[in-house]
Amino acid sequence: MNSIDFSVFEKKINVTFKNKNLLKQAFTHRSYINEHSREGLSHNERMEFLGDAVLELVVTEYLFKKYPQKTEGDLTAYRAALVNTTTLSNTAQEIGMNDYLLLSRGERQDKGRARQYILANTFEALIGALYLDQEYDKAAQFIAEYLFPQLENIVAERLWQDAKSKFQEKAQEVNNITPNYKVLEESGPDHDKIFVVGVFLNNTLVAQGEGSSKQNAEQHAAQNALEKRKWE
Repeated sequence: MNSIDFSVFEKKINVTFKNKNLLKQAFTHRSYINEHSREGLSHNERMEFLGDAVLELVVTEYLFKKYPQKTEGDLTAYRAALVNTTTLSNTAQEIGMNDYLLLSRGERQDKGRARQYILANTFEALIGALYLDQEYDKAAQFIAEYLFPQLENIVAERLWQDAKSKFQEKAQEVNNITPNYKVLEESGPDHDKIFVVGVFLNNTLVAQGEGSSKQNAEQHAAQNALEKRKWE
């Protein structure tokens, strides 16, 4: 049995769950179930699915009201930057969620990009758990308190810009070449894949990036290429 005290986390985020099992399930990764089947726990993937939908609605409503003059395209870009893996995992780290993850021994040793995905997914699962336990308003309050403060920096630093579009624009302007992307590596089980994608100018590999989908990996590759070429 694990000895994690989730009541400490409840105090940290100033939320008291009526159903403590929902909170525990939000932190339970599929890999943990495989090693602790006798505990009778369920993993957090269905909760993550629910939390993702709640998160999207809360963020969409907030952006719609906050930026009445912005176009649909701008609002979509802001939302994508606010709910992406990097922003969600950073927010999860800031509130100490990493200390409460229920993972297999193997997953616990991996502190790299894979842990970022797990943290981002757990953040969404926690939103799903809050929604189930205390309904929409409480989930929205949590998102507003911990995620919305990230928006100011995203807008100020133009982190919402689409890296692929930006890199293509610069590559055509400077080199008169359209970038192309290739999957270099694919790992992990079907439900939790990680892709490594390279961005090329002609046959020259400029940079590579990782992501839970080919699209995410391409964006990270483009962002890394922008930094490498100093085209930021």
